Amino acid sequence: MRHWLLATSILAVAACSPPQAAEPEGDAGAIPPAPPAGEATEATAGANQAVADRLPLDDQGDVEDAARGFLAAIEEDAILDEEGNTVWSIPQFDFIEGEAPATVNPSLWRQSGLAAKHGLFEVADGIWQVRGYDLSVMSVIEGETGWIIVDPLTVKETSAAALKLVNDTLGERPVTGVLYTHSHADHFGGARGVISEEEIEERDVPVLAPEGFTESAVAENLIAGNLMQRRAVLMFGNTIPRSDTANVGTGLGPGLPQGTTGLVLPTEEIGGWGTKREIDGVDFVFMDAGGTEAPAEFMFYLPGKNALCTAEVATATFHNVLTPRGAKVRDALKWSRVIDRALADYGGKADLVFASHHWPTWGQENVQQFLTHQRDIYRYVHDQTLRRANAGATMTEAAETIPEPGFSQEDFSTRDYYGTLNHNSKAVYQFYYGWWSGVPADYHALPRAETASRYVEAVGGLDAIIDRGVQAFESGDYRWAAELLNHAVFAEPGSQAAKDWLAAAYEQLGFQAESGAWRSYYLTAASELRNGMPDAGAPNLGNADFLKAVPTIDLFDALASRYNPDKLAMDPFTVVFDFTDTGETVTVDIGRDVIVPRLTDGEGAARLTLTRADFNRLILRETSAQALMESEAMRLDGNMAAPAAFLGALDQPDFWFPVVTP
Repeated sequence: MRHWLLATSILAVAACSPPQAAEPEGDAGAIPPAPPAGEATEATAGANQAVADRLPLDDQGDVEDAARGFLAAIEEDAILDEEGNTVWSIPQFDFIEGEAPATVNPSLWRQSGLAAKHGLFEVADGIWQVRGYDLSVMSVIEGETGWIIVDPLTVKETSAAALKLVNDTLGERPVTGVLYTHSHADHFGGARGVISEEEIEERDVPVLAPEGFTESAVAENLIAGNLMQRRAVLMFGNTIPRSDTANVGTGLGPGLPQGTTGLVLPTEEIGGWGTKREIDGVDFVFMDAGGTEAPAEFMFYLPGKNALCTAEVATATFHNVLTPRGAKVRDALKWSRVIDRALADYGGKADLVFASHHWPTWGQENVQQFLTHQRDIYRYVHDQTLRRANAGATMTEAAETIPEPGFSQEDFSTRDYYGTLNHNSKAVYQFYYGWWSGVPADYHALPRAETASRYVEAVGGLDAIIDRGVQAFESGDYRWAAELLNHAVFAEPGSQAAKDWLAAAYEQLGFQAESGAWRSYYLTAASELRNGMPDAGAPNLGNADFLKAVPTIDLFDALASRYNPDKLAMDPFTVVFDFTDTGETVTVDIGRDVIVPRLTDGEGAARLTLTRADFNRLILRETSAQALMESEAMRLDGNMAAPAAFLGALDQPDFWFPVVTP
């Protein structure tokens, strides 16, 4: 069960095990060795220099903004967990300084250096941010009696360290309010580092979140989580080193910490536009932005400070309309409209805009330009994709022909540091037209592993297709090289020569990428091709603290998505679960082909009576059914074989399955 909870709190940098597959006969000697890892080719160096030549990389506007208001930084070398393990290495991105090396897109190098600036920063009178110790930013607002925390980071360890830095620098005060701007875990997962349920209850501390937050926070990655986690390994690059030939940051922020992600449930979920609340003497005006960057999200305005918080709807990058790790595709048109409404309502009032990532923007004119360009980039990719699609372009054709808008060549906040114009165009196409191009051959296409072997045969064999891939590589045509060599790898996954050359092509694509997510995906893929998948065990993504917040029916739906009908060891039956601590009863029909859970009381072959907390422990494998029964924590009435057959028919998916190979 630990595989399907949370696409954020992942993975230490792990040692890699070399692959054991034998080289196909005839492969060795016929193909030249791939170039050494970690070196930019002349084509890549030239491409990156061209970026430097056409962008105003020396512009100091956001360089000054990223450093403005610095007060103090964490002086230790690392943020540690309770056992002394490193959660966040403080100096891990210190190498990002000076001119960009040939192995990093100079625009991404610039962005990564700005995002890596860490410490406590004064944003305005009574507003501070802690930046650079997590993927996200924690904002702190001074109330009459304490601190109002906005987005308490991904894990409790970085969140606690951030609050300590605030208290040590500004004077210790209690936390008197917590806001989660949206339902992604890097904005709520560290709440236990700043407050507990006991404190919330004892001191009546408001914990506010957008409407639909609880459902979205626990459900977005619940059912589809295992694949999301696996792809997140590539997207965030946590299994490759931090260096100028590997991970230089995500573009959205420095990176993901290790540590403990939990969930403190909100005391109120807020909807509507213009909804007002007072928290510890501070007036807030909330704006619903759900369905843009996250299923549940709000922005807010502080009228007493003329400050606008745009959450993750508008940050210093073009965001993902569809994230590479996988999620439900987002609505680019609604995204643009929400920013436009905020611009119309607050652009003439706000002297400051700050967000859940990156650094703020000051000055009313600058705020208006920031919001205008953020609005326009989502509108641009939406409208230009549909214009091309409605004229007959396929998904790929549309994405390939949309040029950068003029403002993106001057405003770095709209550049492709996280999302990109190319893949966001494809996401817009998918939003309206689905996953296929409209070309009949694509509708019921053969699996890649099967077509790969046929392509290899058609080209003249493995050596021939690798040779063509090598020629493409040597001419600097890395996208075509990757396509050819990927066929070779999927046709002959044991060919290390094919994998090494494909890795070389991926590496050059990564070195050229302006998106931190693209770079990490390519370079992690290259590492897996060269070294095999990391031998790191399964990531510990689930914990009882988080699981207890998952609605019971969602939990059973997630179990049902793991049902393997071939494993059912008895005729169809029903099991009833009585949870004594929540007062819920779940009736689960186990059929020949599907499992259907309902929040109703019914008749079954067996009835289990236990607490939901103990059921959580059971599915997390922290206890066993036998142990629960022996301790009288669980009672079983009826056919003992039924619940065993139910649980026994559920697959436990492996985490380290291949992605870049068949």
